[in-house]
Amino acid sequence: MAGKRGPKQMSEDHLAKLEHGRAEGRAVRVYLEALRETKPKRGRKRTPDSIAKQLADIEARLPEATPIEELKLVQDRRDLQTELAGMGDSIDLSAVEADFVKVAKTYGDRKGISYASWREVGVPAAVLARADISRGNG
Repeated sequence: MAGKRGPKQMSEDHLAKLEHGRAEGRAVRVYLEALRETKPKRGRKRTPDSIAKQLADIEARLPEATPIEELKLVQDRRDLQTELAGMGDSIDLSAVEADFVKVAKTYGDRKGISYASWREVGVPAAVLARADISRGNG
């Protein structure tokens, strides 16, 4: 009877390549998430003053609200308060963009991602140029 074989061990080189791929993927993901977060929203830009007016309107309507309306108004108030608290937070794109530029070319080549696909998800052409990704890629 043949002896049991133990689990295969990966070489140090293979482990290093796996970690390198994960690091590249992480840099790309963080940059694309930051792009999505900073993407301008449609419509009029909300300001702290406009949110304060909406909060005041909610407070004025609460005493006369039906239980269902009250529930909706309370949730709206929470959402507005959260939005107002987060208005001071801004994402520094420059750091994540620099990391993206370092890895985007090799990541895109390895995964078969074309210039058009990068552009479609919102990566600016200037960033792709810095990453040495041209229209001829993919």
